[in-house]
Amino acid sequence: MRLEIFLLAAAFASTLRADEPANAADSVARIARVENGLLPPARIAGALSEPWTLPARMVHYHVPGVSLAIIDRGEIAWARGYSIARAGDPAPVTPDTLFQAGSLSKPVTAAVALALVKSGRLALDTDVNATLKSWKIPAAAIAENEPVTLRRLLSHTAGLTIHGFDGYAADAPRPTLLQILDGAPPANSSPVRIQVKPGTAWRYSGGGYCVVQQLLIDATGEDFPTLLRERVLLPAGMTASTFEQPLSAALAPRAAVGHDADGQRLAGDAHIYPELAAAGLWTTPTDLAHFALALQHSLAGDAGAKIFSRATAETMLTVPLAGSDYALGLGVKGTGENILVTHDGANAGFRALLVAYPRTGRGAVIMTNSDNGSALIAEILRAIAREYGWPDYQVVERTAVPLTAEAFDAFFGRYERDDITLRFFRKENHFYLRASDQPRVEIFPSSDHEFFLLDQPDTFAFERDATGQVTHVIRRTPGGPQVFPRVE
Repeated sequence: MRLEIFLLAAAFASTLRADEPANAADSVARIARVENGLLPPARIAGALSEPWTLPARMVHYHVPGVSLAIIDRGEIAWARGYSIARAGDPAPVTPDTLFQAGSLSKPVTAAVALALVKSGRLALDTDVNATLKSWKIPAAAIAENEPVTLRRLLSHTAGLTIHGFDGYAADAPRPTLLQILDGAPPANSSPVRIQVKPGTAWRYSGGGYCVVQQLLIDATGEDFPTLLRERVLLPAGMTASTFEQPLSAALAPRAAVGHDADGQRLAGDAHIYPELAAAGLWTTPTDLAHFALALQHSLAGDAGAKIFSRATAETMLTVPLAGSDYALGLGVKGTGENILVTHDGANAGFRALLVAYPRTGRGAVIMTNSDNGSALIAEILRAIAREYGWPDYQVVERTAVPLTAEAFDAFFGRYERDDITLRFFRKENHFYLRASDQPRVEIFPSSDHEFFLLDQPDTFAFERDATGQVTHVIRRTPGGPQVFPRVE
């Protein structure tokens, strides 16, 4: 059975948590509105946009499985799993299915580090080389005597290299943490080194979190998975979660399998990440929701707060470098009651996102077993934001200017760059783009030569030569502009 057909049949064979009040009419109605209310990032001003359904969009993006948990009024309102954990296998995703969290490992790691600061085992603002025993950060002239500190490591302001990690195939040799830090074989990443003066710029560094991993081991003498389980996972109620890499034989049957952008299973089912602090967590949306709620309880000064003191929670949400929106392990935006904390995760075959308003007890965690999960997650998030009245992630209204069919016909044709072809055409008074062998999408004019899409941020600007002939189109993407010469 093709994956697309299977998903259409299975996506609404979703499962709720056993303790969820499934007979509550209000809860069921809200769930249905989320499942049937996925939305693009923008719509034409004054026009009604028809929402998408979750199963249809899972098919569109080749995403085999989704799991999510919703936080509302300071508690987990509901959690569901959708469709299948493994392509070619009818085993369903449930709220208890384990997913790789990718970089959502970082805030959990930061929580342990801050707990050790609170107990006096670590310091936030001293040179970590004074505590590191098994390995030291090599000196660098560019540091100009500015130390690499724990606060800087947790906030990605330590100036260290290595953005992220690829992981290792199940049958590939795996490096030790010390080999990763030095980029020594069989590590598939470069050495972790100082490249920017510490404390002067925000530079996302998974390599920096590997230093934190070694720091925690050296400071406590404990192995990392045990330390994380005892200091954060169990106190926060994250009882399904683990930093085991690879998973034990007992846990492997509960885990989702990673899939590529075409919906095909990864060889060996999932990559292995010895970079535990940066990318090693296996978890569920419900467990990550418990983590977000633990932060909320600490910020509120609740007597039953499990991980942090109130002061420690405030420290975790304090951005140390002006101009950055990243605090200690979490992205932070806004102020006051609407302060928003967020982090995403991207391991091979998995995508995930945590969003929470810790002062008002709202949020969501969404996890997928696909490289294409990020786009789907964004659409689900907009449905949740609309249903629960969040101040962020709402659909933006865009204004389309009038453009005659005759004016658009000057842009008709084929444009090419490398192995990508863009074809622009119209049907009556609607304008369309087809990229290579992808389905057509409607485009909308923002000027007499510029166009935008509703379901992604790319824009297209047509350029002319001195004679007025259209010669190329510039596609502007979040990754930068791309020029496509006209070939037809």
